Amino acid sequence: MTAQTKHIHLSGICGTAMASLAGLLQLQGHRITGSDKAAYPPMSDLLRGLGIPVFEPYAEANLDPVPDLVVIGNALSRGNPEVERVLDERIPFTSMAALLHEEFLEGRESLVVAGTHGKTTTTSMLAWIYQFASDGRPELEPSFLIGGVAENFGTSFQLRATRTFIVEGDEYDTAFFDKGPKFLHYFPDALILTHVEFDHADIYADLDAVKTAFKRLVNLVPRRGLIVAYDGNANVTECLQPALCRVERYGFGGEADWRLQNLRHEHGVTRWEVWHGGELWAELEMSLGGEHNALNATAAAALADGQGIGKAAIQAALRGFKSVKRRLEVRAEIGGITIIDDFAHHPTAIRETLRALRSVYPKSRLWAVLEPRSNTLRRKVLEPELVESLRLADHVVLADVYQQQRIPEIERLHPEDVVRALNAAGTPAELCHDVDSIVNGIAPRLTAGDVVAILSNGGFDGIYEKLPARLKAQQT
Repeated sequence: MTAQTKHIHLSGICGTAMASLAGLLQLQGHRITGSDKAAYPPMSDLLRGLGIPVFEPYAEANLDPVPDLVVIGNALSRGNPEVERVLDERIPFTSMAALLHEEFLEGRESLVVAGTHGKTTTTSMLAWIYQFASDGRPELEPSFLIGGVAENFGTSFQLRATRTFIVEGDEYDTAFFDKGPKFLHYFPDALILTHVEFDHADIYADLDAVKTAFKRLVNLVPRRGLIVAYDGNANVTECLQPALCRVERYGFGGEADWRLQNLRHEHGVTRWEVWHGGELWAELEMSLGGEHNALNATAAAALADGQGIGKAAIQAALRGFKSVKRRLEVRAEIGGITIIDDFAHHPTAIRETLRALRSVYPKSRLWAVLEPRSNTLRRKVLEPELVESLRLADHVVLADVYQQQRIPEIERLHPEDVVRALNAAGTPAELCHDVDSIVNGIAPRLTAGDVVAILSNGGFDGIYEKLPARLKAQQT
């Protein structure tokens, strides 16, 4: 690790991984500054709490005085004023993933959680299992970087002088100068692979390109390592072909090494059995709902067991696991109306979120309010899958595509087509062009017992505050 204190500036600091890296670098004693186009919770709150100054918007002056190193986020491209100044003046620069490896992963045991879905929650679960198992002994606590704020820790990162570093492995590209996925910088000693589906339509041409990236990650795991992989996805099976290490599968299938059985959600608790090697290994429980979260927890338990964590500690840790900010997060309960925030980025994620809410709130009328904001949802490539996922709701409200002018017309999702398809299939749906019209349109129709799932991977123009405020005003 670097002993010299540096001034490090992070351009694009409000991304989840970038903000987490900023915190880790600050813990090393570096002076950290950052900039972004716009800051919004939860990362803006995290950075404010750390006392790290964030400049908005991007500008050449943000690099005064000239830093020792600039970390360029993957959202920035040529034409950005900070990128142009870095190149013009040859200010030293790097990427988030490369610096994470250089400063924190070299010399440690790297435990990586990757996959199209579930990686943030699974990483948080694995980190909490290690933390709980340390039993208050700092010499056993893990370091970690998570792409979200883990509620058990109240943060997305932790740095300890121990060997274990748990990191969420993102398949998105690294930087404008490094178009490979970030997770190829992390060199896992052990790996969890959740799902593999087509996603990130802005950088991957097709599913084969996505699978190639994951095959390359699998190919980095040493022979002495371990891969814990979901058994219910043929793409995952294909991506495991390069593996030369031990591979253990988890899922509901009869051939799974770690098999889930008897899953149920009762009285606010999800319980299930895990069978391993043909025998009942443990009964697990947690407060989170949803089949997908039981799978995530089983994956974390399997890897922790493979790394020597005791079964009793794993069980107790999962019982006490809370959640991750913006994953089925209850943002407000007003007059019997529950407002849920979920980081929806893909039709499959939307489907699993709505299925989970059905299990937790079986008697409620379920509203889905969607902002097509991710680079996949803004495109029509998965429109049929999106329609099928949204049909799990009782009523659907779509907003306009975020920054739709940036998506070529021929590729762009047209929400009116989704609304038309939903209504034709018997699911009431409507298009509201902006947040104010959504709030004003649905607030008078919400009644006690309703659950509103707000689905977006961004700030959604403040709807998380505007809708509760409107509901409170209606009560006065």
